[in-house]
Amino acid sequence: MNQYIDHGELWWDAEFTCDSCGTYLCEHAGPGAAPDDVREALLAAHGPARLRLVEPVSSFVPALKVFREVSAVSLSQARELVEKLSHDGVVGSLSEIELLKTRLRLRGVRVDIER
Repeated sequence: MNQYIDHGELWWDAEFTCDSCGTYLCEHAGPGAAPDDVREALLAAHGPARLRLVEPVSSFVPALKVFREVSAVSLSQARELVEKLSHDGVVGSLSEIELLKTRLRLRGVRVDIER
């Protein structure tokens, strides 16, 4: 299982091989968020990453826009994520967090990743 950023989008793939019969299977390879089971396996294997604000911001609007674009969440959910970002941090896979970091920095929001 793998998750990565390609051309500014989050991608994932999952490949399996049966040791008994040698069958190879590619579950998916393409853009979008990984399904919960794949995401949980990635987090278990590699651990979570945490994204936090480096300094307070004068406006949460740029961060709200990023969360809406990247995560396709409602405005109220985006507000919750921005609140987390400014306190305990937003947790996810390293690829998810790197994508958010890149997009937030492009909008002038200074953030840092903790492992």
